Amino acid sequence: MSIHEECGVFGVFSGKMADVANISYYGLYALQHRGQESCGIVVNDDGLFASHKDLGLVSEVFSEDVLKSLPKGTMAVAHVRYGTTGSTRRSNCQPIEVNHQKGRMAIAHNGNLSNAAELRSALELSGAIFHTTSDTETVAYIVTKERLSAPSIEEALSRAMNTLEGAYSLILMSPQKLICARDPYGFRPLCYGITKDGMYIAASESCAIKAVGGRIIRDLEPGEILVFSKEGVVSRREHCGLKRKHLCVFEYIYFARPDSVINGLSVHESRLNAGRILAQEKPVEADLVIGVPDSGLDAALGYSMSSGIPYDIGLIKNKYIGRTFIDPGDRLDKVKIKLSVVEGVVKDKRIILIDDSIVRGTTSRRIISLLREAGAKEVHMRVCAPPFLYPCFYGTDIDSKENLVACQHTVPEISEMIGADSLAFFPVEMLELLAGGHNYCSACFDGCYPTGIPVNTGKNRFEQRLSESGIS
Repeated sequence: MSIHEECGVFGVFSGKMADVANISYYGLYALQHRGQESCGIVVNDDGLFASHKDLGLVSEVFSEDVLKSLPKGTMAVAHVRYGTTGSTRRSNCQPIEVNHQKGRMAIAHNGNLSNAAELRSALELSGAIFHTTSDTETVAYIVTKERLSAPSIEEALSRAMNTLEGAYSLILMSPQKLICARDPYGFRPLCYGITKDGMYIAASESCAIKAVGGRIIRDLEPGEILVFSKEGVVSRREHCGLKRKHLCVFEYIYFARPDSVINGLSVHESRLNAGRILAQEKPVEADLVIGVPDSGLDAALGYSMSSGIPYDIGLIKNKYIGRTFIDPGDRLDKVKIKLSVVEGVVKDKRIILIDDSIVRGTTSRRIISLLREAGAKEVHMRVCAPPFLYPCFYGTDIDSKENLVACQHTVPEISEMIGADSLAFFPVEMLELLAGGHNYCSACFDGCYPTGIPVNTGKNRFEQRLSESGIS
């Protein structure tokens, strides 16, 4: 078990016919780090929806021929997925499309609802039939239900937000509008910008807006609904300020790309700061600092800058492993296939190894073993996150304490288990320094949940229902 990326959402509103599928492709490419299970694009061709979705990386799913087959349109919504709820199946690919009495809708969502089980049960009892195991379909059902009586799609979404609890940054597309919304806690990031030719772009991270030539305007406020239409851009804020802001601090530690900016704070700078703090709070004598690619590299540089211990590239990551990667089972070491050691860098050195987190500890043990095989004299591990002690209900793939090594062992015991000469974690009381003074969620580290705790927290909690109904 390891921490996996979040989902990524992307939307483009042109207002006139444009190659929005191509723009969405490059936007998803920039968000690939947030989800590598599946991806999809839905294009709005003057009220008619055309889509393509499948399992795999963006480059695998969207060949040149597939992109050419999608029409030009006035807007599009797109998604990359790592499933924190629901299994890896094609039916769980997003965006989800809905045809209802008031028209069409496509929706892409990042996050987890903490009251998804209750909402889904109530919908099923009222006759709703679910075809996926993701929370997104629940969101789509509730918005559709509200739309039957609401005067507009944005009003329907606003009413739905009175019911939804937990984490959701979403982009919704109707025949005439592109609508973005962020939950009142602001667990997951969402921002928007504009291109030189006047197209509006919304995305989970600013790096995707920059990738398509856009200029960042700002982050959406927690609780904000932003409506793009031919009449312009309208911000609705009736849900803003109702809750204390709780951006997931792990966005800075791991999820987001280093070149993204969230809430005005550079992710790269946040990770540099994590390394500096680790060097000051958890110092150790050594010859070299190295990071585990990719999210440990910035913090390793920060550790080096603060400690004066030289930094170098000691581990190389194979960046070309996608869904076609064949699991070698017990015959070969998966970590060795994905990571290789630069032997000339680490041989005969006392190494400080920086990584973003430790979940179960097995990957850390293998990496340290590889470093020792390459001749490292000592390996001291420093971790940019505090120990994971609690499950997350808001989108991080930690649904129970069962596989969290820190729940079962002390830090010295974990150090011995992974084969490190010493081990230290980032101090939980200093997390605010990584979030730039903003309020943040750190429930997976300290157990302080902003919302109610779900009764059923398993990742595949809806699988049995679909299996019993014959849907696969």
